[in-house]
Amino acid sequence: MKPLVVIPARGGSKGVPRKNIKLLGGKPLIQYTIEAARAIFPNEVICVSTDDEEIKNIVENLGLSVPFTRPTELATDQAGTQEVLLHAISFYEQEKHYMPDTIILLQATSPFRTAQHIQEALSLFDEDCEMVVSVKETKANPYYVLMEEDEHGWLAKSKKGNFTRRQDCPKVWEVNGSIYIMAVSAVKSKSISEFTKVRKFEVNEMNSHDIDTMLDWRLAELMIENK
Repeated sequence: MKPLVVIPARGGSKGVPRKNIKLLGGKPLIQYTIEAARAIFPNEVICVSTDDEEIKNIVENLGLSVPFTRPTELATDQAGTQEVLLHAISFYEQEKHYMPDTIILLQATSPFRTAQHIQEALSLFDEDCEMVVSVKETKANPYYVLMEEDEHGWLAKSKKGNFTRRQDCPKVWEVNGSIYIMAVSAVKSKSISEFTKVRKFEVNEMNSHDIDTMLDWRLAELMIENK
């Protein structure tokens, strides 16, 4: 495997302003992800993709070089993750003459994902696989609680099935956003949403915690305090 670890960290954030470098438990949020990555991979293949000078300085003060400043057009709310990955791949191929075959995407907003989780997810990835993705069992099971509205305004279950108890429903998995391991060839050839050879790596509720809102942040603080 020739890995490239990408940690996206743009400066703009609406739910929690400046969340990637906001202090959680006394250290910048992004540091949790960097530490998990560095426990497995050498610095040379860990890429923090950011458009923000302050984030760049904080990351480099942790001893990790930031190889480029992400272009402005890839740092908007409309910019897609795949475009960010393709930019990083292209940079490493053209500027560093390093040809990765596997992308490990780690979101900085998942501070409770550990190096052990990443290692276990990597063990599931092989040449037959387009992606291994971390998931948790969803509480909002579409066979039981999720509803959709028809053209007349009536609600009906979004997934049909004759289940009277939630525990009888088929298990449904929710992507938790913390670990994506992808074949570079697949990332280059089609949209991530079109991947079909995808394996799950199950993570529990606590370690799946993702920070998007201030409520998520407060819960993370409580988890740090009581860990």
